Amino acid sequence: MKPTLFTRVVPSVFILAVLLALGGCTGTPARPDISGTAVPAVPAGDITKAEMKTVPVGDITIAYRETGSGEPLILIMGYSGTLDMWDTRMVNQLAQHYRVIVFDNRGMGNATSSGREYSIRLFADDTAGLMDAIGIKKAHVMGWSMGTCIAQELTLGYPEKVDKLILYAGTPGGKEALPPAPQDIAALTNMTGTDRERGERLFGELFPPAWLKENPDPSKYFPQVTSMSPADNVRRQDEAILAWNGTYSRLPAIKQPLLLIAGEQDVIVPPGNSFLIAEQVPHSWVVRIRGGGHGVMYQYPDEFTGIVLTFLANGT
Repeated sequence: MKPTLFTRVVPSVFILAVLLALGGCTGTPARPDISGTAVPAVPAGDITKAEMKTVPVGDITIAYRETGSGEPLILIMGYSGTLDMWDTRMVNQLAQHYRVIVFDNRGMGNATSSGREYSIRLFADDTAGLMDAIGIKKAHVMGWSMGTCIAQELTLGYPEKVDKLILYAGTPGGKEALPPAPQDIAALTNMTGTDRERGERLFGELFPPAWLKENPDPSKYFPQVTSMSPADNVRRQDEAILAWNGTYSRLPAIKQPLLLIAGEQDVIVPPGNSFLIAEQVPHSWVVRIRGGGHGVMYQYPDEFTGIVLTFLANGT
């Protein structure tokens, strides 16, 4: 089943019109028009085969990969994730138009840590430091889940470094945010059982039941992960999330073009959070994907990439 993209009108917010006529619509599905992309397509390699590089950033060393050329696009990973966890198909398609950089957050994967207390703002500082270290003055930025929290703090703290902003499964955090259900939090943080049992719990949180029924082996859609994050650093990251007061009252200060992408059936970051953000940031684009979960980029990578490219080419 193909996804249907739809929008809801939010006062004082520019909502992206339906990009794709999919699902129950008749006729040939319309594809996003990306012909106006400012950066021409260039040959790009496979991100999984790109060299793993490291660079000193403040009191740590950050690991990163990059592929493609053109305007830089930095992807900020979410909770406990590593740079390998971005959907490979999506990254490689984006790299046909942009210089795409993926990296490990502090203490995750191949990035080192220090004794400093973890915080979302610190992670944003790390991202800004990485940009400086690899010679990027300004970039498009996309965050996923916790990565959207980092992306917001980066944009607010270093507005001169962010061109266009994409929040995938975004949340404003703080008391205004819509939380996941307790059972979903428990499933996501439950580290007991075998690798298979933990994987099945994760799949149940990332993907809607109907999609899992049609795709009984979701592991085949996942990229190969080459490194894991130390449990103690994941715990510290969790504490940073809990301590974060959010951005809701500060969001009107964001002047960059903003795209919010949400899966309609995301149980980890309820899609209503994207509309909370959009209500605070004029001229936001909002796309909610029917049938999509928290892992919608794995479910529908072509459609997801088309949305991102359309926004980067046309968002103002």
